[in-house]
Amino acid sequence: MLKEKQMVKGNIQFIDEDGNGVFYAGKDKVLVRHVFEKEQVQARIQKRIQKGYVAELIRVDQKHPGRIKPACPIFEKCGSCHLLHMDTKAQADFKKNQLIKLCKDAKLPLQVKDILTMKEPYHYRNKMIIGFQKDRNRHIQAGFYEEFSHKIIPYKRCLLHPEICDEIIEEIVSLMEKLRIEPYEEDKRRGLLRHVLLRYGKQSGEIMVVLVINQNVFPARKNFVNALLQKFPNITTIVQNVNTRKTSVVLGDQERVLYGKGYIEDTLCGLKYRISSKSFYQINHEQTQVLYQTGIDLLDLKGNEKVLDAYCGIGTIGMSMAHKVKQVIGVEINKDAVNDAIVNAKINDVKNIRFICDDASTYMKKAQQRKERFDVVIMDPPRSGSNEQFLSALVNMKPKQILYISCNPITQVRDMLYLKRFGYVGDMMQGVDMFPNTNHVETIVLLSKKS
Repeated sequence: MLKEKQMVKGNIQFIDEDGNGVFYAGKDKVLVRHVFEKEQVQARIQKRIQKGYVAELIRVDQKHPGRIKPACPIFEKCGSCHLLHMDTKAQADFKKNQLIKLCKDAKLPLQVKDILTMKEPYHYRNKMIIGFQKDRNRHIQAGFYEEFSHKIIPYKRCLLHPEICDEIIEEIVSLMEKLRIEPYEEDKRRGLLRHVLLRYGKQSGEIMVVLVINQNVFPARKNFVNALLQKFPNITTIVQNVNTRKTSVVLGDQERVLYGKGYIEDTLCGLKYRISSKSFYQINHEQTQVLYQTGIDLLDLKGNEKVLDAYCGIGTIGMSMAHKVKQVIGVEINKDAVNDAIVNAKINDVKNIRFICDDASTYMKKAQQRKERFDVVIMDPPRSGSNEQFLSALVNMKPKQILYISCNPITQVRDMLYLKRFGYVGDMMQGVDMFPNTNHVETIVLLSKKS
């Protein structure tokens, strides 16, 4: 049995689905971050968990040729980025190999294509959520939640953020100090400012600041807003969001626009979109365009198709291909996103698309009962994937093609195994690096009905 702070060494046998390198010290399983398969490492035991022992990487004795020095000073602590120790090619190879293993283990005979990567894999995030705390000297710090914890890791600049956004956060910290605005303390449930959410329009340059507060009243609100706008006149809207619940969910239900329109606009695939604080909008603008074009190319649309865009968000996927089909129906449970989607269709004069506010699974069941037919179903579910109700209705609807886009290949493969039982199979999986420098990869598979 290993002890806390004990030094161990070994050769990394594989990287698991959570990004941990795995080796064995005798019979004991050791998990260590930020390593490559086959590297020889030394690590210090931190704690015991159900899977084995978590260890801190101390030294790499035999390095992988793709290893580089991380360009972030808090890489080891933060946990937001997992792969800054890998160069771009090594990251792409790692993600492709993970997909190959996943398909092989599931006995899905899919050809896994090379990952579609970014030329400049930094400063790509268009949505940021920042928390706040006080240090030992009672100075306010902005930061990210450490992976798998509620501990905030302070930061100044993030390699994934647009630089202007980090400058705004720095100014917000300064204003909090000047105006005596207290950061929210989760354990004591006191303090005013819980989070700041920023949205950035990559094409438009528009910026939204959402101030998530712990009460209905925001003291010094006018002074705060005026000072922030004076320093950053390119902020186009500021929204106050109230969240008084004991929850890890960032946004509450009640909102008030303090400045501007209450939303930003951005252009994606040549179309303009309105984006509110709660709307789902893909994090990486450049790679989203790659993802959608890949999907359109896979479908080989003829122009007479009726398309269902399940989990449609603000309508980006469906609208990107509306000009190539007869009709698109978008379904989304988030009413704010549906309102944005309806407006987006009007802004872009897309007349052959309509949006329905409903749970995707519930809608599918009702559509099946109506014996409604679709030629193509696009599904881009949350990380948890789809449920059996949705999938059962889907196969009974008998679309010719299913375009399955996923931010979690594990649940995607699970759902594809279900669909395979009913004759829906694919021959290729394409990974798109939507989240460079992290473990995550977006995958897209075209499934067709086989007789």
